[in-house]
Amino acid sequence: MPSATAPILITGAAQRVGLHCARRLLEDGQPVIATYRTERPGVQVLRDLGATVLFADFSSEAGIMSFIEHLGQHTDRLRAIVHNASAWLAEDPGNEARVFGAMFGVHMLAPYLINLHCAGLLQRSIPADIVHISDDVTRKGSSRHIAYCATKAGLESLTLSFAAKYAPAVKVNGIAPALLMFNPEDDAAYRAKALAKSALGIEPGSEVVYQSLRYLLDNPYVTGTTLTVNGGRHVK
Repeated sequence: MPSATAPILITGAAQRVGLHCARRLLEDGQPVIATYRTERPGVQVLRDLGATVLFADFSSEAGIMSFIEHLGQHTDRLRAIVHNASAWLAEDPGNEARVFGAMFGVHMLAPYLINLHCAGLLQRSIPADIVHISDDVTRKGSSRHIAYCATKAGLESLTLSFAAKYAPAVKVNGIAPALLMFNPEDDAAYRAKALAKSALGIEPGSEVVYQSLRYLLDNPYVTGTTLTVNGGRHVK
């Protein structure tokens, strides 16, 4: 990988996929700015590895704009923005509007405003990228997680629009993973059922997202594309 001094911003990097990608980039010698909303062990891990770690609350426009202002105090350019921050909230009766609004803020409003207001930071770096982390569920919808699916689908639409808006200076792409790793509390029956949904039938872990991210960062001729990383669920 060519040397780079402009940092890559990764939102929601305190755990799981975001933490893994941030660590892998740091191992590659790439400066990283990582955001978190809740202090978790992964936040200190990133600090210890040399990342710049910033608090960010994407639940409101004010919180998003406050983060953007704070970001500008730490860097004058960005190699890439990776929109990994995500919310998974239950749509229980009576709280549907609140839940939809919360996930809209994280999955759509935050990427939208950050992309608009940080364009200048990206345009000072050659090359420059924006990567939206979506979800394979947008491929067919979800009767049980309508708000989550809809706002992730909106994020994929932002990929197309910003790819057109910022070409050729900034490439804009997405990654849509399916199941990557189980939670410790997932029982054997659930694991077997989930694995059976894909043609490859494996629990791949976070590395496959990093490999996809690396491809998008390194390939100079891909923009406006969302990579499907689902183990072949669409052919089952």
